[in-house]
Amino acid sequence: MGKSSKDKRDAYYRLAKEQGWRARSAFKLLQLDEEFDLFSNVTRVVDLCAAPGSWSQVLSRVLIKGEKFGRAAWQDRDARFRQQMLGLFGSQHTASKSGHSEPQPSITSSPRQDVKIVSIDLQPISPLPGIVTLRADITHPATVPLLLKALDPEYDSKTNTQQAAHPVDLVLSDGAPDVTGLHDLDIYVQSQLLFAALNLALCVLKPGGKFVAKIFRGKNVDVLYAQLKIFFEKVHVAKPRSSRASSVEAFIVCLNFQPPKGFSASLEEPLGVGFRLSRMTEQSCAALPITANTILQNPETGAWNNTPALVAIPDNDGITEIQLEDHRPGHGDVRWIAPFIACGDLSAFDSDASYRLPPDHVSLDPVQPPTAPPYKRALEMRKAFGGAYGKTSKD
Repeated sequence: MGKSSKDKRDAYYRLAKEQGWRARSAFKLLQLDEEFDLFSNVTRVVDLCAAPGSWSQVLSRVLIKGEKFGRAAWQDRDARFRQQMLGLFGSQHTASKSGHSEPQPSITSSPRQDVKIVSIDLQPISPLPGIVTLRADITHPATVPLLLKALDPEYDSKTNTQQAAHPVDLVLSDGAPDVTGLHDLDIYVQSQLLFAALNLALCVLKPGGKFVAKIFRGKNVDVLYAQLKIFFEKVHVAKPRSSRASSVEAFIVCLNFQPPKGFSASLEEPLGVGFRLSRMTEQSCAALPITANTILQNPETGAWNNTPALVAIPDNDGITEIQLEDHRPGHGDVRWIAPFIACGDLSAFDSDASYRLPPDHVSLDPVQPPTAPPYKRALEMRKAFGGAYGKTSKD
């Protein structure tokens, strides 16, 4: 988390430090979980591009320590209050009969057993309770044996297998490239990073597993949705409340992993390279229903039309049903658009707004400063020359 003036005005930046999170991105994962229940029945997780570790911190506190946040925490507090009230009235009623009160059971959240979490990033990650951290490149084939070894200590790399003996329930990826400002280039590089994360996920996910990754929304992002639809039953695009509306970032949430029949994940032929994925996409799109109108061309006049004709069909009860008349030719394009969902309480803080600080506000230091930032050398040089981080030279 930086200390620029924009960060200081960000409510989620300040709230993350107050609640002990390493970065404001922790709220994004919490809001995604609140919408899609990502952590339900999950004990084995892989967190890709994890530095500085805010998502891994969420996994540690929720899955290992058993803490609750957001709506789940509110419901838990409400249940505790109701039970206390019932216990109070019940103890009074019991005491009035027997002359003494009996202790009432309380609702407690206990840590889950046999939780395995592996975090990977190019940058070093400060230790977290119960988290196995790897410093590796997710785009390199050598990372797969390291990941499989971390998930299963008995894994033997000499077997040349790239499938996990004990698959995981959830794979997360919050990685993004260093943006250049050229949106088309940034979107392309981000899509390649997503393919790298997906290739690893296909090697370790179990059937029915979940995959969540950051994406940059662009004009051709529908193709990406269709490609992910090959492997997952449900694909959603989510925009958490804590994600700035001015940012093109969103999160692709893929549920119920169902690999095609006969498919075997291998980094010798990774997705996004060659023509295998394009052929699989064409086969999958041919079987998908149409959930959105497409811009179609009239085969007789050659004119393009994206406004299908309306057909009114009255019934016996006097109710007129309006249907869209389909002008598609038999070989027309089929377009599938993933549902777009806004996550988080809409009455919560606006990530793009600036809120007035109270007079007694005290700025807190980041919970976990960057361990090895790429700009560390530049800061040292500026300080050595008496720049912004040292005394300004008068010479």
